[in-house]
Amino acid sequence: MNRNEIVKKQQTRFMLLNLLAFTVIFTLFGIIIFNQVQTTLFSQTDEELMQVRKVVEEAPQERIRPAGADPQNTNFASRGANPNPRITILFWNEQGEIANEEQIGTLLFENFFEDLTLDTESEGVITNTTFDETFDYRSLLFEDEDPTDDIAYTQLLVNIDPEQTIIENFGRLLAICSLIFIVLSISASYVLSKKMVKPIVQSWNRQAEFVENASHELRTPLTVIQNKLELLLTAPQAKIMDRFENIAMSLSETRRLSKLTTDLLTLARADSSEIQLQKESIDLDPFIRQALAPYEEIAESQDKEFWLDLQADVSMEADRSRLHQLLVILLDNALKYTDTGERIGIRSYMEERNTVIEVSDEGAGIKEDNLPYIFDRFYREDKARSRETGGIGLGLSIAQWIVESHGGTITAFANKPSGTTFQVKLPK
Repeated sequence: MNRNEIVKKQQTRFMLLNLLAFTVIFTLFGIIIFNQVQTTLFSQTDEELMQVRKVVEEAPQERIRPAGADPQNTNFASRGANPNPRITILFWNEQGEIANEEQIGTLLFENFFEDLTLDTESEGVITNTTFDETFDYRSLLFEDEDPTDDIAYTQLLVNIDPEQTIIENFGRLLAICSLIFIVLSISASYVLSKKMVKPIVQSWNRQAEFVENASHELRTPLTVIQNKLELLLTAPQAKIMDRFENIAMSLSETRRLSKLTTDLLTLARADSSEIQLQKESIDLDPFIRQALAPYEEIAESQDKEFWLDLQADVSMEADRSRLHQLLVILLDNALKYTDTGERIGIRSYMEERNTVIEVSDEGAGIKEDNLPYIFDRFYREDKARSRETGGIGLGLSIAQWIVESHGGTITAFANKPSGTTFQVKLPK
């Protein structure tokens, strides 16, 4: 399976996971909203049922219509009470028959309640009932507690057709919105999966490039060492003086190989966060003077001028060995890319709450188009010259890691008229 197939497979997997997550979220959201709307719509109706039940239970002797009263009156007008006119009241006797047929009204009774049967299993619980498969009612059945009459149960019915219509319409709207959201989720999942795969692809590419470059850099010194050793084997009786150049070249490449493996190990540990900084209080300017003392001698021996402008009289928390390594990398770079008679300088100063260190040279400089890439691993602007000076393109990557691990930034910009300045900003 090639890389493209693996990437597509992973992207599809991310897309399905995102789609599943969106679907579950929208489904739960829809269920919660639907139940909340339904509960809200029925809460007022249920409250009205409970209020009428209280009225009925508080005046049981007045439930039966007095003689000569209007047969259609079910609102207890005879006793001065005022139950909800939306509610129909049914009285059930011991035989399971409706006892207040006259109060209900013949037409209403024959059309809806004639075939109604008593269901005591729902006693005390508000339930939904449908009549004639068309009209929806909210029902509450409770036992009669008055022993002086022949009524066994009282049932309260309230029509909920408007509420039911709202719920059905809302349910359809919710279903349509859910379908739309699912379609949008597919698009969103696709976009998100591409974004999720992108850093994986970038990391993969960086890893492949890193391995390729590391292999190439390791192969070069190993090849040189192998060739020189093979030449030594052709003359086992020769003196060291006669083979001095071969031995010196082998040692040089061995040192280069050792430095390369050390740099690779540093970057690998940095990527895995295995390296922990050991911070301590450092007086910056004296520390810089001490670190660059050897380089002043080297610059003098190469007829290069070295200047200092240290104005950061401050103590800061930093890892002493890593900060020294940072200065060594920048100063070593400056020395490599300056010629005889050119100047190298280092200055320090405070800028707001940051400590700034600048290392400048007057060498050939870096092309402006290449400045964004100089901190990439194994990047070398002039590969031929880098090989002559022993550079492998990892120093600035390590410098960037040291600065960023201290919470700072490192940038490079061109000097005028020539050369490059590396500026390091570290929090105080």
